[in-house]
Amino acid sequence: MFKQILVPTDGSPLSQAAVTRAVSFAKEAGARITFLCVVQAFPTMYYGTGAIMSADMPGQFHKEVESVAHGILDAAEQLARDAGVECDKLVLSSDAPYEAIIEAANRCACDLIFMASHGRRGINALLIGSETQKVLTHSTIPVLVHR
Repeated sequence: MFKQILVPTDGSPLSQAAVTRAVSFAKEAGARITFLCVVQAFPTMYYGTGAIMSADMPGQFHKEVESVAHGILDAAEQLARDAGVECDKLVLSSDAPYEAIIEAANRCACDLIFMASHGRRGINALLIGSETQKVLTHSTIPVLVHR
């Protein structure tokens, strides 16, 4: 039924559990996985006179976050390869992770997004928000939420 699954991950324990389950799901379905890690774009800095900022700071920032992202994706890739599931890895930079997730799913011709949810309720859900909820709201591709 599903042939190409997008699995966003941020390396958190909940996300790691979703990666493990997604690999099992993909193996059963005979599907490929694209693992995605969305990294934050370099923050806009507002400063006045006297602020000190190195010209190579944005480059250092991107190098660090990309390194962390690749570490997360390498671990997910190893899990998939050990299970015999074909996979790809993708890192996108965005201030709106849910938009990057949907963009990646469309770009990679995925027919399912398989992602974790922190399960926030009440005031926490209202204040913190949920990337999973935003993906569910805006995606035209089916979304399977692992909790």
